[in-house]
Formats: sequence, C-alpha cells, structure tokens
Amino acid sequence: MLADSLIVPECIYRPGSFSGLMTIYESNFIKLKQLVATLDELQATTPPAISQTDRDCDLYLEVLSREAYTTTLKLTYWFGLETSEPVPDPDLTLCIYHDARLVEAVAGKETHRHAMLQELALRHSLELGRRWRRNVMLNKWLDYLLETRHAFY
Repeated sequence: MLADSLIVPECIYRPGSFSGLMTIYESNFIKLKQLVATLDELQATTPPAISQTDRDCDLYLEVLSREAYTTTLKLTYWFGLETSEPVPDPDLTLCIYHDARLVEAVAGKETHRHAMLQELALRHSLELGRRWRRNVMLNKWLDYLLETRHAFY
C-alpha cells in the first residue's frame, strides 16, 4: 500500500505555488490508487462503478476515456436518485497521468451556495488558484473516502 506520507518533506512547497500543486497531484495519485485498486487498468465503462459502504453515501466512478498515458474519469455522489432531477455533488472530473503518476481534478463545481465557499472562490479566481482549490478539495475528499472504507476493485 502506498501512502502520501512517503512524499519527501523537502518536496512540499509554499501553498499556492506551482511546485506545491504538483505535490498535491502526486498525493492525489497515491490516494486514488488506494481507492481504486485497478487504477492502471481502468477502461471506459457503462454504467458507472459503484462503491458502497455502511458509513457513507454510494460513490460513483465513471471512466470517460482511456488513452495511452491518461485516463479521464468522474467521481461523484448522486443525491435524490429517487427524484426526477438527481444532483451530482461533488462532481469532479479527474485526469490520471499514468506515466507521471499524478492525478489532477480538472473540473468541478465552480458555484457555491455557502458564503464561506463563495468568498474562498473569489480570493482564488486566477487559474492557479482554481487548480489549487479543486485539487486540495479532491485530496481531502479522498482522505474521507478512504477513512469511510470506500473501494473499487
């Protein structure tokens, strides 16, 4: 089992920096690899794979595309599946760079209902800030998913 604690502390840079963002991408890869045992073998699937645990909501993983060195997937919860308009949240699109062993959250919800999240989004509106915001959120969410024993085999 890999652990992001194996990342050498000298490699962790100032928050908001490009080099620090690459460290977050590396940590995201390590955590996603723990969540998805077959990360290197993922293929486009229909319907999405579902991870179920008694400690959390069902987690959906949908592989959107698979190329030689990258895989693009969506990771989300679906709320209100029994209604006519279910809501995905968080609804993150991830790009896995297999050769570099990095995972980047490339898209996610950009509008927020909570005032604190709206303020945070305004302060980090430049591209580097948006990437930091999405990927730190992914990193924390992956911690939570592993803690609640989600897994894809």
